[in-house]
Amino acid sequence: MSCRIFFVRHGETAWNALMKLQGHADVSLSDRGREQVELLARRLAGEKIHCFYSSDLSRACETAEIIAKPHRLNIKTVPALREINFGVWEGLTIQEIKEVFADEIKMWWANPLSTRIPGGETLNDVAERSVGAVKKIIGDHSDENIVIVSHGGTIRSIIGSVLGMNLNEYWRLHLDNACLNLVDFPHWDRGILKLFNDCTHLSYPNHILTGT
Repeated sequence: MSCRIFFVRHGETAWNALMKLQGHADVSLSDRGREQVELLARRLAGEKIHCFYSSDLSRACETAEIIAKPHRLNIKTVPALREINFGVWEGLTIQEIKEVFADEIKMWWANPLSTRIPGGETLNDVAERSVGAVKKIIGDHSDENIVIVSHGGTIRSIIGSVLGMNLNEYWRLHLDNACLNLVDFPHWDRGILKLFNDCTHLSYPNHILTGT
């Protein structure tokens, strides 16, 4: 028995384009982000999908709704799939954070697992809540194909955990907006990464490839 999960990062927002940290700030998709997601929806339209899950933030929910439309399925929102809470850093660029929170951001880059962002979370907090949510989804959907729409930091935490990575190095996993990632789960501790940060649908919109 196996559960196949398509992990999708939400489409681009205006804050993504400006390189601002979003975290729990509820920023909507931009027009470009919606175009990206429409292309991904075309790519996944021919897949047999049994259920859609999403973070409850609007940029993830709208992404999930667009992808789910051809399948005529509703979205189940899961707050535990939210992006990391960046606290007082939300709405700032990395350069702005360096200017005001120089010591804190150095600690964060060195050890995000245990460094708490002012007013926010540690990476360990994110990994625990998101991995717990995915384990439950896997348990509820044996032998089914599931789409989970979430955020860059959250998906990296989940996939890094699946691969047994030191999550202090999670920044080595790069995810673009509206990318597709595929993991097969015979069991949680046997997860197999089959596709990572695939954006073929954005570069070659007339050639819809599943990569499965």
